[in-house]
Amino acid sequence: MSLKDRFDLVIFDWAGTMVDFGCEAPVRALIEGFAADGVVIDAATARRDMGKAKIDHVRSLLQEPPVAAAWRVRHGRESNAADVDAMVARLGPLMRDYAAGAATLIAGARQTFDRLRAAGLRVASSTGYTRDMMQPLLARAAEQGYVPEHLVCSGETPAGRPSPLMIYKACVELGVWPLSRVVKVDDSEAGVEEGVAAGCFTVGVSASGNTVGLSREALAALAPDERARRIADAEARLKAAGADLVIESVADLVQALRVTPARVARA
Repeated sequence: MSLKDRFDLVIFDWAGTMVDFGCEAPVRALIEGFAADGVVIDAATARRDMGKAKIDHVRSLLQEPPVAAAWRVRHGRESNAADVDAMVARLGPLMRDYAAGAATLIAGARQTFDRLRAAGLRVASSTGYTRDMMQPLLARAAEQGYVPEHLVCSGETPAGRPSPLMIYKACVELGVWPLSRVVKVDDSEAGVEEGVAAGCFTVGVSASGNTVGLSREALAALAPDERARRIADAEARLKAAGADLVIESVADLVQALRVTPARVARA
């Protein structure tokens, strides 16, 4: 049985899935953006709600007890909706610049894209970045040969991840159904939950993504046992979020889909 017999569309996330090994760009932008408001957050805190729309991510961060406490110390009050809007506005150019600087395709991503297209599947994408944040990243990805047919960005649906609306929008505009014939590929727990909510066959990406949260070089520098432990932990988190299948990298996707039993893919 070929992939086209089972699936019509694959929807990829961007940072940590197809580009930006380790999903570092949004973390750096968040740390810098909060620092500009006098609030220090660490990378682990910034990663906690990764995958959500950036405005939802900021709201979640400001509700974290340590972050809320730091905000009160710095500003003498609780944060409010105007603060969220100001932070999101500040993050816009930061996210755009960091995303552009981390636009190199993850090893094997271009080959996976080409193999899916050659197999007759359509390829779309979605992201927690806004469309403005995505413009330089889209251009640099295209230079490397990655041009998905469709893109849904943060703010273009009434709700972002983990709601299924971004996937629904892509499927409506591409005319693809049923959702069981759609594969959603994402490195974040929110993105996996989105795929599950939509009824897609959902694939989590462990080693290159937010759940491990290390650059390729930093991951490779770990002792083998520690590297394996971190990847296994990430796999467990993605499976707990509902992933039907977890792979280390998008380079593994086509082979993993081919060996996945059809009865599982139709479930």
